[in-house]
Amino acid sequence: MGRERDLDSERGVSCEGALPLASDPALVERAKKARAALGSRAMILGHHYQRDEVIEFADITGDSFKLAQAAASNPEAELILFCGVHFMAESADILTTSEQKVILPDLAAGCSMADMAAANQVQDAWQTFQRLGIASRTIPITYMNSTAAIKSFTGENGGTVCTSSNAERAMSWALERGEKIFFLPDQHLGRNTAVLKLGLSLSDCVVWNPWQKNGGLTDDQLLRAKIILWRGHCSVHGRFSLQNINDVRARVSNVQVLVHPECQHEVVSHADLVGSTEFIIHSIENSAPGSRWAIGTELNLVQRLARKFPDREILFLDKTVCYCSTMNRIDLPHLVWAMETLLTGRIVNQIKVESSIAHFSKVALDRMLALP
Repeated sequence: MGRERDLDSERGVSCEGALPLASDPALVERAKKARAALGSRAMILGHHYQRDEVIEFADITGDSFKLAQAAASNPEAELILFCGVHFMAESADILTTSEQKVILPDLAAGCSMADMAAANQVQDAWQTFQRLGIASRTIPITYMNSTAAIKSFTGENGGTVCTSSNAERAMSWALERGEKIFFLPDQHLGRNTAVLKLGLSLSDCVVWNPWQKNGGLTDDQLLRAKIILWRGHCSVHGRFSLQNINDVRARVSNVQVLVHPECQHEVVSHADLVGSTEFIIHSIENSAPGSRWAIGTELNLVQRLARKFPDREILFLDKTVCYCSTMNRIDLPHLVWAMETLLTGRIVNQIKVESSIAHFSKVALDRMLALP
């Protein structure tokens, strides 16, 4: 591990931070044996933010929705091992057949952003909108990074789901059908899309705080707002700052700053390029040798890109280590345990969404897929 850091230093890569090695030196061989034994019965999905030790065994890598779609397009796979977080596995369960079983190797792998919007809190907010007479003119949109219960809420109330790639399209669609948008649960993606993509002003946006009476807003503010943002954020992307950008520009000449739209508005406003995880990957893949990049997204991905493109200088935008702690709960020991247990005929850690919630969640997802 020390030699790996030395190599990174020689390349000018600043993505320090190392995850611990697997405690069992035979774990990789056990993983290979279990994967081979499962054969075509199983499909392993690996999110881009996963550890390399997990990505090594993934049949498909991608963002959350791409992986859920991949599971749905492979109905022959009885067992879907989703190496991601809970809401991702829920989406896979919603889109796959009743014969398929979605497995999350560690049930503790949640998402802090998704957990910031509880169904009862969202219903309380909607009741306030109904009291003010604005619910019928408000289209709810939830980011893919939300629980199935929140996706179901949007589907039942005429709304849709969006990804970081199609948020602009989803919000444009919503404003053609209503006067307001209720955007859940990531305030930063909603604000950045509204202001930087749709041309709205910051004053058009208000933030609903579920922990305060009336969301911490006056009735007049809610009546005047065009975008009502839920007070949620990504604990990884939310930590990048304008100071990080100023520091890297002062330190590295000709550096290009590339960030995810879940970052704070001032970060996105001062970056050179902004886009989804897939956009970030493609930007680096298509960049010129010798180019310099400071990337504001999860560290596992940035480190992987730095290793894959040693002829480019790839830096982590923050100076401190910042893995997604919940995503990293899915490690090789958990994956091996899940595979070996499945081989005994016992189903473990199955993610199963209640039928009524799954129905309206799929309504919302289908609306997203039908967006023009």
